Amino acid sequence: MLLSISSLVAIQSLFRHVDAQQSQQLILEQIIDASTASLPNPPTYRIPASPDPLFITIALCGSSDNSTQFFITNDTSISNPGPSDIDSVNTLELAPSDTGVGTWSQWFTNGGILSVRKGSSKVELQLRVSASNSSTPDYPLLGDTTSNQALIFSPPFDPVQSSPPSFPNYTLPPANLTFPPPPSSPINYTLVFAPTSSSGISSIPRTSCALKSAVASKSATLLGATASDGLWLRDSDGWRWQWVVNGLNPRTNYTLLTYRDGELASSSPTYFLTKSATFSCPIVHSLPFCPTVGYAVPIAPPRGIAAVHTAATLPSDVTDTLLSVLTNFTTTLSTLACGRDYYSPLVTCADCQEAYRRWLCAVSFPRCGESNMSSTSTSTSLASQDTAQAALLQPALQLVKAGATPRNPILPPFATDYETLLPCLETCNAADRACPNFLGFKCPLPQFTAADSYGVGYIDKGEEGVVGGGATGVAQDVYGNVWCNMG
Repeated sequence: MLLSISSLVAIQSLFRHVDAQQSQQLILEQIIDASTASLPNPPTYRIPASPDPLFITIALCGSSDNSTQFFITNDTSISNPGPSDIDSVNTLELAPSDTGVGTWSQWFTNGGILSVRKGSSKVELQLRVSASNSSTPDYPLLGDTTSNQALIFSPPFDPVQSSPPSFPNYTLPPANLTFPPPPSSPINYTLVFAPTSSSGISSIPRTSCALKSAVASKSATLLGATASDGLWLRDSDGWRWQWVVNGLNPRTNYTLLTYRDGELASSSPTYFLTKSATFSCPIVHSLPFCPTVGYAVPIAPPRGIAAVHTAATLPSDVTDTLLSVLTNFTTTLSTLACGRDYYSPLVTCADCQEAYRRWLCAVSFPRCGESNMSSTSTSTSLASQDTAQAALLQPALQLVKAGATPRNPILPPFATDYETLLPCLETCNAADRACPNFLGFKCPLPQFTAADSYGVGYIDKGEEGVVGGGATGVAQDVYGNVWCNMG
């Protein structure tokens, strides 16, 4: 039987109507781009069934008036959950936080539904269903700044699992550390930054899609892993991407965030302030024998086109002397019965060597600082301190005249005046606690002469035998404040 043209049109219209009624399927670990201007009809997304809890994440890609609502249910009898279905058990409303990200974990044994109730304004967003929650990544880490540069590290990933040495083959690491091979498929982080005074990234959601939009509008600058200076293993926290950012403006506050491939949420922001135009200390980083050194040091800048020092550009006499000191210390330490129970029930020779290395690097590579470097982005907790307490929060800076002999004579005298940020006393105390008495390692007492050569009272209270309770509790925070040098 032949159908009329009008009948065919009616059938095609019916199929289109049926297709339009199909919810879009969310696929595990896959990001879905969506817009309230073009939602499915009905505006729902099917959550896959899983024997384990799933994490549902919503990320806003721009500013919102919060009128758009999101509802989740694992009740298969509800096809389009809304406010009347909320029971706070099987059905609930998922509201994005102030950061623009909303995450909820729930059992979806038979699947579920995510519905979107369009608000008064258009909202671009991303959706993701995942077996794990990674919506709150760590902060990026500021190494240091100069007048026009910044050394930035990504959050850590892939911690290295190493076996401590043991008796009878107790072998300590060499002075010049050899790192294990980096991960073959490292997590890719992207760095985004902009002047804090601009609205580029200060007023948008902390989501990867919002940051990409800011970069596309030229409100912020993006540097991916391929533009980094490679991977670096600073400490036991794990590998980090590191970037030497050039072309910054002197005495300018910047805001930076990172995000990782495949994730909706970005990191929380870290802030920093570049130094003045007259600041002359170059950044030193990527030293295998001092892996935590990543800051400006009073040493002549590298020759040639290099803008920062690495192990490849440091003067050989500086490197050789430091390696010799570390090697001799390790040899002396190894004369002890390392690995035996009667050394210490709490610390090992490896702990002693690690703590001594950090202290030696902190004093051998003084950190340059600058007065009046307080960032405009200070933390609420510190800003609320009273005037007397705030006076204690000045960095432990000490003026060094041009041509003066450095604290550690392995460095040549510097050509201009500079201010050095004193090492944190806790760095010395950590080595004192971890190392055996026969080495004769001692630190000055906080109530007497310690403040002449160390930053005192920032992390620990500054009283003999008291751990913790200092004015800041840390050597450095995410607001650009650095009070003493931890090495």
